[in-house]
Amino acid sequence: MQTIDWKDWLLRLFKGAAVGIGGILPGLSGGVLAVIFGLYDKILNFLGNITKDFWKNVIYFIPVGIGGVIGIILFSVVVEKAFGNYQAMFTCLFIGFVVGTLPQLFKQAGKQGRQGIDFIILGLSALAIFFLMILGGQSLTAVEPSFLAWLFSGALIGLGVIVPGMSPSNFLIYFGLYDKMAAGISSINLGVIIPLTLGLAICVLSLAKVANWAFDQFYSKMYHFILGTVIGSSLAIFPTVVFPAFTATGLAASGLSFTTTLVFSALMFILGVMFSYWFSGIESKYSQD
Repeated sequence: MQTIDWKDWLLRLFKGAAVGIGGILPGLSGGVLAVIFGLYDKILNFLGNITKDFWKNVIYFIPVGIGGVIGIILFSVVVEKAFGNYQAMFTCLFIGFVVGTLPQLFKQAGKQGRQGIDFIILGLSALAIFFLMILGGQSLTAVEPSFLAWLFSGALIGLGVIVPGMSPSNFLIYFGLYDKMAAGISSINLGVIIPLTLGLAICVLSLAKVANWAFDQFYSKMYHFILGTVIGSSLAIFPTVVFPAFTATGLAASGLSFTTTLVFSALMFILGVMFSYWFSGIESKYSQD
């Protein structure tokens, strides 16, 4: 019987938790963190060819799945309790984490070589996701919670796994469903969790094979597209999520001064960057990926 490498198992648990948090954190994407942690290709290969090495893949993804559930539930509690008032600071922490891993993602994108068209794709995808998120942030639409609304929300979260850079939580905020989703998950409301899970599973399973084929055929172009969406979505977070916290309304909600909010946001950003470098060292030392 094969001995379990607990360091590697716990590392995958942590990765799963981070991906789960990314799936519900405004401005981020679970898919982005899956790419950064080297899980994205494995997820697509598994879901796109689900019968191939089925049990081996199931065993590999058990800690990832457990971590994902833990990350979603715990962070939903954090969102419900504190995130509304200190959104800018929490977001800056995760943006710092993403920024710190951009060199790794750029290296991965060029693993099979680069062409001029790859940089054009990178630039266009960055601009597209940036303006999509900016325009979306200016057109809030209230949607009443319902089974179909939560099914749709789950599909959006699944799309964020398949299309790195897309932040489903931002769209859920735009639709007025985000805080209700977080409250439903933190209170283990099955009326919210079941349709969310169902929508996510339908979306991921139906699109994984297509995405897997695209990466096989157009590896460099797909990864430069992803890199562009990561950059564009990260930049768009500032005017849509961070900057509103510095307005009179945002400062009144947090109970902090402009200077305090600025200093803490900057510190969280720096901590995020530092953590990403530290984690990269841990991953290279212990990961068997």
